[in-house]
Amino acid sequence: MATVTLKGNLVHTTGNLPKVGSLIPDFTLIDADLSPKKLSDYKGKKLVLNIFPSVDTGTCAMSVREFNQKASTLVNTVVLCISKDLPFAQKRFCAAEGLKNVITLSAFRSSFGKDYGLEFSDGPMKGLLSRVVIIVDEKGKVIYEEQVPEISHEPDYDSALKTLIK
Repeated sequence: MATVTLKGNLVHTTGNLPKVGSLIPDFTLIDADLSPKKLSDYKGKKLVLNIFPSVDTGTCAMSVREFNQKASTLVNTVVLCISKDLPFAQKRFCAAEGLKNVITLSAFRSSFGKDYGLEFSDGPMKGLLSRVVIIVDEKGKVIYEEQVPEISHEPDYDSALKTLIK
């Protein structure tokens, strides 16, 4: 279990993130058209997993915008923005913002948060996903992970993206 803060108050997650060097666990998440998406759908691609509580918060929305801009120019790389928001809300947000370089996926009916050890187990956001960035290489190996220690803060975009251009 990891401990992070929400405006200075301690909150816990259900486990620990996949470790750098390990193979990323499989997942099934829901795409904007309500179809299931599995890890294998992105086989052979580098992945940026931008995981957050809800696109309806300022910091979460900023992370989607930032990764849309920064990672969109990277070769053979897919940015997956993952939350428990319903696919309709994710799609509406991306349309309103004109975001076309990220894929939003919903964990609203999956065990993704628990499988990855990043679902909040207590506090006001219990059941939602912690703010996390995981970078995966073409072979499915974790090459970077960051669990943002204060939920209201943005991830370290530059450190995450540097791992993709090595």
